[in-house]
Amino acid sequence: MKLAGAAANGYFRNPDKTHTGMLIFGADPMRVAGKRQEAIAALVGPKGDEEMRLTRIPGADLRKDPAILNDAIKAQGFFPGHRVAFVEDATDTIAKVIDAALRDWQSGDAQVVVTAGQLTAKSALRKVFEAHRNAMCIGIYDDPPSRDDIEQSLRDAGLEVQGRDVMDALFALAGSLEPGDFRQTIEKVGLYKRGDTTPLSIEDVMANAPQSAEVDVDDVLEVVATGQADKLGPVLRDLYAQGVAPVTLCIGAMRHFRQLHAAASDPGGAAAGVGRLRPPVFGPRRDKIVRQASNWGRDRLERALTALTDVDLQMRSAGATPDRALMERVLIRLAMMARR
Repeated sequence: MKLAGAAANGYFRNPDKTHTGMLIFGADPMRVAGKRQEAIAALVGPKGDEEMRLTRIPGADLRKDPAILNDAIKAQGFFPGHRVAFVEDATDTIAKVIDAALRDWQSGDAQVVVTAGQLTAKSALRKVFEAHRNAMCIGIYDDPPSRDDIEQSLRDAGLEVQGRDVMDALFALAGSLEPGDFRQTIEKVGLYKRGDTTPLSIEDVMANAPQSAEVDVDDVLEVVATGQADKLGPVLRDLYAQGVAPVTLCIGAMRHFRQLHAAASDPGGAAAGVGRLRPPVFGPRRDKIVRQASNWGRDRLERALTALTDVDLQMRSAGATPDRALMERVLIRLAMMARR
């Protein structure tokens, strides 16, 4: 049987203990591992591993010795409680072994949990679970977490579901981080707010979000947009040392100045314009864009975009001028323009 979407997420949180087993597969190992951990924890509880009610079987070992899965399913432990036989990194090469084990399964046996990488629709392993009346087949895809997922993560961390602004910030953060990093961020926020009765704010979230120690394109654009021409050389040197190409910086600069232009052109003012940007902008970055759009104004931003478009065309042509020199020259011009 196949499950997907909200039904699958609900099943991970509360799997049916009468089912023979489940297959969890997907291209992202972290996402698969996260859902597998959630499901197994719900099945055997927090002490399942130490009470030896959880048996781990690498897929490679099962290929060498097909009997170990059936032994794990039938074995009786010293401690009472639900048992799980977990097969990790399974492939189609052991589909027949798992199929035989599922067919031989009886009530009271250990429940079978299998994880695998990306499987095609014709996968033999998928067909085993999809065709079984009492087993579940669940694919994990690279879609960002839904609001239901984020709300459940907040509850798991001991936090209440928040208002729209904070939830929008969390939703944007979830789309930019790896699943494990986002889960750790929510856990950090829960610890950060322990004993604090004030409502969770965007600043609380951003204070616990992963921070990069490296210079990135946004650091360069902050220097340029605020007119700090004297700081441009060092940050450009650090950025290029990390392997960022001038054309990548140009694309990032054009995107940033288009955002500023859209905000500055809004009839309701820069703050209203930033509120209409898509994807939405939150926290300190929102404040920066409002401030920069207000300081630059629409006319200067149009001149800045014209200058960036010109240098983009020059870098894409077969000219003799080095790309780094072209990019540095236009950024210095923009930084000087920001001072006027």
